[in-house]
Amino acid sequence: MRIIETLRCCLFLLDFLFISVFFINSCQGDVGTAAQYNPPYLPTICYGNDASEFPSSNLFAAAGDGIWDNGASCGRQYLVRCISATQPGTCVPDQTIQIKVVDYAPSAPSTPSADGTTIVLSETAFGIIANSTATAINIEFQQV
Repeated sequence: MRIIETLRCCLFLLDFLFISVFFINSCQGDVGTAAQYNPPYLPTICYGNDASEFPSSNLFAAAGDGIWDNGASCGRQYLVRCISATQPGTCVPDQTIQIKVVDYAPSAPSTPSADGTTIVLSETAFGIIANSTATAINIEFQQV
């Protein structure tokens, strides 16, 4: 009888540990999709023809409808990492970038590699976290 109670207690603790680890690790950011776009990047909905608003690192993006927030996303910064793609080996492991939103994806002057994504990254930003030949990737992102 005592062994059964001990086993139940251990199983309960293991279940609790598994659930805790799962929720802690899965709540680091939101999950979405990303595409890439190439120059020209100007004009933008956020800053018109003002190129000085682009980060010198070229780590910037156009916001998709899901995060656009009626233009409030202009200037917001996000940590972004590739978590998966249709083609195995597309994501660069353990690579996270910080991007700045400078435009609205549906009105960007350059066509994105895929429509309807959460974020459309500059070619530089996309190439740091994923194979640049990919059209779209699954991402984890978090506003900073």
